[in-house]
Amino acid sequence: MGVLKKFEQRLEGLVNGTFAKVFKSEVQPVEIAGALQRECDNNATIWNRDRTVVPNDFIVELSAPDYERLAPYSGQLGDELSGMVRDYAKQQRYTFMGPIKVHLEKADDLDTGLYRVRSRTLASSTSQDRPEQQHPGPAAAPRPPQAPGGYGYPPAAAPPMPSAPPPGRPAHAPSGPAAAAQRPAAGPMPGSRTRHWIEINGTRHQISRPTLVLGRSTEADVRIDDPGVSRRHCEIRTGTPSTVADLGSTNGIVVDGQHTTRATLRDGSRIVVGSTTIVYRQAEG
Repeated sequence: MGVLKKFEQRLEGLVNGTFAKVFKSEVQPVEIAGALQRECDNNATIWNRDRTVVPNDFIVELSAPDYERLAPYSGQLGDELSGMVRDYAKQQRYTFMGPIKVHLEKADDLDTGLYRVRSRTLASSTSQDRPEQQHPGPAAAPRPPQAPGGYGYPPAAAPPMPSAPPPGRPAHAPSGPAAAAQRPAAGPMPGSRTRHWIEINGTRHQISRPTLVLGRSTEADVRIDDPGVSRRHCEIRTGTPSTVADLGSTNGIVVDGQHTTRATLRDGSRIVVGSTTIVYRQAEG
């Protein structure tokens, strides 16, 4: 079972269903959880062949209405999101420099349903294997420093990268999202073609035509059994680049954390329709 699915199931059992009522707002916890995963992937730093460090201190900025709605549950939600980040890091073999903390903050420049995630790597003198301390409420969340080492920056004192291997000895090839970020992008090989597919709840759906319609109707190319999904909800068009467009659905689409009617897709983009998350994938070959 995926990390995000486990996270959703844990939320369902909290506070006798209170979360189910609260989270009928525009911002859904699974969207925030997915954004935290991407924040780890995008800011992963390879220190050596055995250690890839990711941020451990996160701030989730919400619009005033969403913040007011979620603030009473910030402690429990922060704990669940921290646990989700820990589970995802274990799955990806990431490590942390200190305890994982997730804070909620109000941002007056955001409209309802929109959010931003900021992160930083905070070193701690305590072992990361010790239980985490309770984090303060949203009002006590630290403000982002304006110097390297703050939110949006890599660790301030990263150790030097390991030296080159002796002649005749192959260098270790790290794997995972962080390794992909370290390698220069290579153009497609002559004669190769780009494969496109989507993943929904662990199931892969190959895209073998220029357009793919997703919706609740049996006439859709990929049927999604979700009451929050319209009969013809959205359409994916493959190309350079690939795009996704809303087809006049009731609840709209969220692409990589942003409500939109049309967006460009990249490998790993997350499309949220109703309460269902769709991961878009593409690869050469």
